Amino acid sequence: MIAEDSVLLREGLIGLLPRFGFEVVAAVGDADGLIAAVQQTRPDLVITDVRMPPGFTDEGLRAAVELRDADPSLAVVALSQFVQHTYADELLASGQGRAIGYLLKDRVGDVDEFAQMLRRVADGGTVVDPEVVRQLMQRQRDPLRHLSPREREVLALIAEGHSNAAIARILTLSEAGVGKHIGNLLAKLDLPVNNDTNRRVQAVLAYLRGRQH
Repeated sequence: MIAEDSVLLREGLIGLLPRFGFEVVAAVGDADGLIAAVQQTRPDLVITDVRMPPGFTDEGLRAAVELRDADPSLAVVALSQFVQHTYADELLASGQGRAIGYLLKDRVGDVDEFAQMLRRVADGGTVVDPEVVRQLMQRQRDPLRHLSPREREVLALIAEGHSNAAIARILTLSEAGVGKHIGNLLAKLDLPVNNDTNRRVQAVLAYLRGRQH
């Protein structure tokens, strides 16, 4: 089945895929339709865009992750104009990385090769565009990627050597509020809880590593 909000691309895939032995059992234009159609038709392979109505952010990707959580054996290919970092790693890690694909539309230059990649995923294989791999690996090396803007501010002030009281004055926060932000960022950086002084040092090192990205 196909989930693609662009009518031209959706109709193009509907016309193209049967030439390579695929039967299109459903074609929809939004994420809700994708989930409903999968539940109704039980397809062997889902091809989904990433950005779809209503928000045009990551609806297709989130729907794919939800579907794979419910059925890890469902073969899914995300066909996107760009690399959507949010939920992409969850999708690729689902089902132990089997029967999954992430392809960039602009880099699909040969329809025969495209059909072969779809067949490979339908048969349980994995196909990921090298650019997707590169961008996801770069993102995963950034230790600060999960921190909120405020947590980054607090961490930057820790790196400058400020105490909790000084950070509270600079950011116009209570010391309890600063302590909560520090606790959250240390947890997000996955630092051990046994030595608070060492955790602050490790957090500063993570901050400095993150500044290199």
